[in-house]
Amino acid sequence: MTFYMNKTMKSILTLIAFGATALGLAAQPALKIVTVDMSKLLEGYYKTEDQAAKLKANEQKAQEELERMAKEGNTLAEQYKETVEQAKNTLLTAEARAKAEGDSAKMLEDLQRRQNDINAFRNKSQQLLQGQLNNIRGQLLDEISKRVTDLAKGKGATLVVDKSGPSMIGIPSVLYSDAGYDMTDEVMAEINKDRPAAPAAATGTGPAATPPAASTAKAPSVTVPGLAPKK
Repeated sequence: MTFYMNKTMKSILTLIAFGATALGLAAQPALKIVTVDMSKLLEGYYKTEDQAAKLKANEQKAQEELERMAKEGNTLAEQYKETVEQAKNTLLTAEARAKAEGDSAKMLEDLQRRQNDINAFRNKSQQLLQGQLNNIRGQLLDEISKRVTDLAKGKGATLVVDKSGPSMIGIPSVLYSDAGYDMTDEVMAEINKDRPAAPAAATGTGPAATPPAASTAKAPSVTVPGLAPKK
C-alpha cells in the first residue's frame, strides 16, 4: 500500500510541476522584435550638430594656442641662429664671441623647453578633446536610447536590435530585417521634435554630423637650426 501511495504522490507532483512550467511559459509575452539604426539616429540628432560645433570650436582654440607657442619659439630660433653665427665670427673680439656662445647655449635650453611645452600642451589638449568627445557621444546616445525604449514599449516590443555597424567578425550585426519592423524614422522624428527654430538670418542648415574625432589639425613645432625637431 505504501509503495503505491508513494508512486501516486510522485505522479501527482510531476503533473503539478509540469503544469506550473506550462503556466509559466504561457505567461511569457509573445516575442516582438523591432530594429533601429543608432548610428543614423546619432548623426541625425539635432543636438549632435550643436555639440559638434562646440567641440570644433574648442579644437580650434587649442590649435591657435599651439600656433602661437610655435611662432614665439621659431622667433627665438632665428635669434639663436644669429647668436650662433656671432659666436663663430672671427671679426668679433674673443670676449664678444664668448658672450655670444654663452647666450646661444641659454637660448638652446629655452628652445628645447618651449618645444617640450608644445608637446605637453598638444598631448593634454588631445586628451581633453577626446574626453569631451566621449562624454558628448555617451550623453547623446543615452538620450536617444531612452526615446527608443519608450517608443518600443509603446509598440509592445519585447526586444530592440541595433542594426548599425558590423559585428565582432566584421559582418553586419543584422543580416536581414523587414522594413516594417524598423522604427528608425519614427525615433528620428521623436528626438528632433523639440529642435529650436533656425534663426531668421540663416539661409539654411546642413545635415547634422557626428562629433569630429578629437585631434588637432596640425602639430606646430619649433625648428631649431642644426637640430631635428622633437616628436
